[in-house]
Amino acid sequence: MREDRITGQPVITAERVVLRPLQASDAGLITLYAADKRVANATRHLPHPLPPGTAEAFIRGSHSENRREDVWAIDGTAAGMGELVGIVALGKMEREDGRKQSEVRYWVAPAMWNTGIASEAVQAMVEANPQGCDTLFAEVFQDNPISARVLTNAGFEYLGDAEAHCVSRGSNVPTWTYLKKIG
Repeated sequence: MREDRITGQPVITAERVVLRPLQASDAGLITLYAADKRVANATRHLPHPLPPGTAEAFIRGSHSENRREDVWAIDGTAAGMGELVGIVALGKMEREDGRKQSEVRYWVAPAMWNTGIASEAVQAMVEANPQGCDTLFAEVFQDNPISARVLTNAGFEYLGDAEAHCVSRGSNVPTWTYLKKIG
């Protein structure tokens, strides 16, 4: 695994994709996919419609030394799929007891749905464990069982039900929460 010189994040290679830090040239594809209401409705944070400049600000934030999450492009170039087919991120969670925990978040372009790309990317992230976590958490909306299967394919276990606010829907949405203990 090599390290990106700008972000210090590792570049993670899987069978069909490479997880690499975001670059300025990703803005157009992020805007294209994130502006799709189906993608926005499957995430907590993406607004719909997507305001101008959102992707550029997201990329700049992913390069910040004070960032709260590490973000990777799911790059399918080597397999002929495109230089950005989705995003996977690890958000750092504060713990008073010193344990290292992060939350896994991801989305893929609709053209990549049901191809196994999300499962491959999340599994590669778990195996690489770039933040050296003891535990990973993730949540998916209950109306998106395929995303739940991505997590169980990567060894996550169901923890319980909750709800989270979805910006694009403008409401709280029931979620399933999962965890993966590392080591």
